[in-house]
Amino acid sequence: MISNLEKKIVFTYLKSRKRDGFLNIISIFSFIGIGLGVAVLIIVMSVMNGFRNELISKIVGFSSHATIQSYNQTIDLTKLNNSKLMNNVSLHVFSNNGEAIILNKENTKGIHIRGYLEQDFRDLELTKSENFQGKKFLSRDTISIGKELSFLLDVKIGDQISIMSPSGIETIIGNLPSQKSFIITSIYSTGIIDFDTNVVFLNLNDLEALLQLNNYDRHVEVYFKDYKKISILKKELQKIFIEEYIYTWADLNKSLFSALKVERNVMFIIMSLIIIVAAFNIISGLTIFVKNKTREIAILKSIGVSSYTIKRIFFLIGFFIGTLATFFGVILGVLFSIYIEKIRLTLSLLFNLNLFPEEIYFLNKMPSEINIESVILVSLCSIFITCLVSVYPASKASQLNPARGLHYD
Repeated sequence: MISNLEKKIVFTYLKSRKRDGFLNIISIFSFIGIGLGVAVLIIVMSVMNGFRNELISKIVGFSSHATIQSYNQTIDLTKLNNSKLMNNVSLHVFSNNGEAIILNKENTKGIHIRGYLEQDFRDLELTKSENFQGKKFLSRDTISIGKELSFLLDVKIGDQISIMSPSGIETIIGNLPSQKSFIITSIYSTGIIDFDTNVVFLNLNDLEALLQLNNYDRHVEVYFKDYKKISILKKELQKIFIEEYIYTWADLNKSLFSALKVERNVMFIIMSLIIIVAAFNIISGLTIFVKNKTREIAILKSIGVSSYTIKRIFFLIGFFIGTLATFFGVILGVLFSIYIEKIRLTLSLLFNLNLFPEEIYFLNKMPSEINIESVILVSLCSIFITCLVSVYPASKASQLNPARGLHYD
């Protein structure tokens, strides 16, 4: 508990520092340094959290949460229908996929094709998006392509394109690749350039005929109500489908999210150095301040103020500066994180720079998600560092000999 005497002396000393010239400059730089360090840390953590969550939401909105793949027989879906796991499943559909080449006039491109039954395609999250244009079901001889791919091929809904399969057809002149024409009935957009450029959707029967696949080659895509519990749900699936191979969205993107996690931790450590460097200014400022207040400290000790109280007084001065700077940094960091996309657009227009290239970051805008736990962690770390560096000058002040202090003055 802070006594009234300690409060009065602390606030008196803080007010008097405004007249201390050079000492005041050190305090200002300490305040600004800690505040900016906290703000930068919050901004970096918010962008990293936003990037990760945005990427996950787009990936799970485009890909299945879990895929069951059989080695040599048709998957028995009654196992899934009769299990307790069905309470956590929102959708399960048959699918298949492969590689092919898409052709349009003089344009050709290698693509990944995915097949669904006509009604199953309509139930996917992809077709429920406001960015989805056209028919929401895949009938025979129709195709759904990405927005970016439509730009590359210069096509639109209603146009005809051809798909060339690597699976050949035996003819009298040798093995020739099979080819079939499809009508574009829909165009989708996920916001991830890699998906929108390289993946197209066909009717499952068309895909199997084109790639010469059989029914037992089909996979089962499972979509859960809560995709964040994927590790637990995967274990439950493995108990049901013992002989099948099961992989999830987390498995397919493990290296990506591991890299993001490492990068976030490294950035936290690097940015924390800003706070540490700024906090060391408090040591310099308080040490000089103690020297300037030698006489006052000696007088306080002479009238009976204990060394412990003197130590608390100077510790509280450092703590007060650090805490105010931390709150200033939190406010600045949160506001910047909220309006970071508008700030990015403004800077891009002013300096004619592309600050967030879509082809590199896979997203069409800079994401930001303020995590309360991260903000609290950064704030506590900042205040802890401030308290730590305030201990030494406060201890030196408490060790001052009153007689020597008065004599020195």
